[in-house]
Amino acid sequence: MPVTILGIESSCDDTSAAVIRDGILLSNVTAGQAVHEAYGGVVPELASRAHQQNIIPVVSEAVKRAGINKSELTAVAFTRGPGLTGSLLVGTSFAKGLAMSLHIPMIDVNHLQAHVLAHFIRQSPEDNDQPSFPFLCLLVSGGNSQIIRVNSCRNMEVVGQTIDDAAGEAFDKCAKVMGLGYPGGPVVNRLANEGNPAAFAFAKPRVGGYDYSFSGLKTSFLYTLRDRLQSDPDFIAKNRADLCASLQAVVVDILMSKLRKAAKDLGIKEVAVAGGVSANSGLRDAFLAHARLYGWKVHIPPFAFTTDNAAMVAMAGHYKYLDGEFCPMDAVPFARVVI
Repeated sequence: MPVTILGIESSCDDTSAAVIRDGILLSNVTAGQAVHEAYGGVVPELASRAHQQNIIPVVSEAVKRAGINKSELTAVAFTRGPGLTGSLLVGTSFAKGLAMSLHIPMIDVNHLQAHVLAHFIRQSPEDNDQPSFPFLCLLVSGGNSQIIRVNSCRNMEVVGQTIDDAAGEAFDKCAKVMGLGYPGGPVVNRLANEGNPAAFAFAKPRVGGYDYSFSGLKTSFLYTLRDRLQSDPDFIAKNRADLCASLQAVVVDILMSKLRKAAKDLGIKEVAVAGGVSANSGLRDAFLAHARLYGWKVHIPPFAFTTDNAAMVAMAGHYKYLDGEFCPMDAVPFARVVI
């Protein structure tokens, strides 16, 4: 009997559903939420309401595109955390109802582990370019910046993480003060490609070990704008591309310096990147450059699997199903979860 997993992702502002059969992706459907653009960030109450509107049509479309009947599902996997509690509740409640109605098991998935396991999504039987164990994964998103030693699909160890803000948050908040809208990360990336990365110098944190810090960088960026705007009110408009390029260069340098140190100290040369910020072209270029300079074998996910998506949840659910690890019906979501 084939193992057919339905994955449900609702941790933040993307409602997503995907179907994986025997490790092969059959469908992956995601609905975003434009309502947050007017507020410059995700509004939790609006996010949960939008999930309620989106989840039934998204799941129905995922099953339809997979070319299966819902009766063929073996299990339902859902994101249990971390994330916004209201958003997680929508996905959790729907997963419970569907699992009960179909008399199939339910599998809870750690959102962070799912991002790492996005590298194991196979889009065809011939797709066999997955990482070998152990490997290091740099997980970077709006809420997380971590270096993870991945010993197996079920055994992951955080060796370094941010002690304050995440890299994606730094991009979004610096973009906001420049008036670039939300989400700011993709806009910063686009403008950075037009600017000079050496135009401005921003503070780099001094944090021991493999940990990260981005709060000082945000403060340095803000103070630079404040000081320059006093003498030139049009400073941001005139230098927007250079500001974005300089900001992106510093963030990428901070990320790669710690990852480089971890790879050297741990003797690991197989390195991956995951999370929303892994779509950043500057970070992707840095990974390719490090592959050439240090002999790394790098794994960079397709853009579709960088942001929050249900394919990664279904993939994580697939491995937990094979291990017979299921979730009780009284499970509740967690806003904060560590790997």
